[in-house]
Amino acid sequence: MSILVNKDSKVVVQGITGSEGTFHATQMIEYGTNIVAGVTPGKGGQTALDSKVPVFNCVEDSIKETGANVSIIFVPPPYAADAIIEASEAGIELVVCITEGVPVHDMVKAKRIIDQNKTKLVGPNCPGIITIDECKLGIMPGFICKKGNIGVLSKSGTLTYEAIGQLVNVGLGQTTAIGIGGDPIIGTTMIDALKLFEEDPETEGVVLIGEIGGQMENDAARWIKDNMSKPVVGFIAGQTAPPGRRMGHAGAIVSGGDDTAEAKMRIMLECGITVCESVADIGDKMKAALQN
Repeated sequence: MSILVNKDSKVVVQGITGSEGTFHATQMIEYGTNIVAGVTPGKGGQTALDSKVPVFNCVEDSIKETGANVSIIFVPPPYAADAIIEASEAGIELVVCITEGVPVHDMVKAKRIIDQNKTKLVGPNCPGIITIDECKLGIMPGFICKKGNIGVLSKSGTLTYEAIGQLVNVGLGQTTAIGIGGDPIIGTTMIDALKLFEEDPETEGVVLIGEIGGQMENDAARWIKDNMSKPVVGFIAGQTAPPGRRMGHAGAIVSGGDDTAEAKMRIMLECGITVCESVADIGDKMKAALQN
């Protein structure tokens, strides 16, 4: 089992002929991802990746010809929201947007449309999803992962990789790792992903990595307390961040109240989550949580 993607997912890459799209699509294919099509307007009828992948002018055409049901977007920020909307309107079930710097105003419009169409969106400004040994969608390094029974859920890209590394160091593998992104408006919330991990019979524990700013981690912690049967190990990035200064992600800014790292860690503890003060503790704490 897995969440969101697996070896049967049929992937179309929007922006496949650009440098980022070409590089990462090549890496995804090498990992085993089933990329069936690419989309670049004006380049329909061509092929990409050494003639392995047909290129179409639009997502709708790629679906008609290949049956694609998942899209990954490597499109520049000014056009990324339109790419999300195009995939949603064409009937794609899951869209993953890697692009950083998508204007918030554009995402307001895109979010409204994907919600109407019931399209699942991961991102923007995220590393993507990897279901170990089956499908890699995005920029995560597949070689660091190991098949196992731990789900990884993170706002941060690099901390996703660090959490995976810490788990592998203590002999724990992963089912699926998902980086949801740290922008103010994203498609998949922590609660959305936690529900999927809770329902997945192969996932026996979850690592949850949040950061300063907003209320998503607090909402997730309260949901975990009321609904989660599996152990959760949490970490909050930005413990030394000064108030009022944006740190890294567009949404990572402390405005006061319970959006600081200290407040989020306290709420997590109150909700029964095992909290790590350092990412270096994630593997050991998860191993101990599984044994309790």
